[in-house]
Amino acid sequence: MKQGKKTTYPQLLPHLLKGRLNAFAPFVGAGIRVQTMDLDNGLCVVSMPLTRLNKSLDGAQFTGSMLMMTEPFLKLILSHRLGRAYQVSDHSLQIEFLAEAHSTVTARIRIDTTEVMDIIHETKQGTVMRSYEILISDAHQKPIAKVTKSLMIRLIS
Repeated sequence: MKQGKKTTYPQLLPHLLKGRLNAFAPFVGAGIRVQTMDLDNGLCVVSMPLTRLNKSLDGAQFTGSMLMMTEPFLKLILSHRLGRAYQVSDHSLQIEFLAEAHSTVTARIRIDTTEVMDIIHETKQGTVMRSYEILISDAHQKPIAKVTKSLMIRLIS
């Protein structure tokens, strides 16, 4: 993991990123809010209330907005925890809908330290492909959708 002042991001970075993402026009339009951004511990919590702007024709959450609420966070967490010596790139993204959402939806995105250490070890042999599942749940903690995102990670220096 990151060591020393030259490779670490400022302590203020998660706070600034949270503010920037909450002001990001596509997130504002969909009503997406970053509730928690703890990059040092590998956790982001993102929510989206059901509003007239993100309702689909049948009155449920618009599925594209649910996908968008998970998009940048795995990459942000890994980029922060691995440091600047690593390149994290998107490879694929898939969503499986489990039920319709007629309330606020929440996604908890988490990458633990053992996963980061495994990536560091494996990238010494070359590029690593990783897939992560993110569950999106409604206000009653019922799973609504499962997002599977694949990332390519490589050591660049």
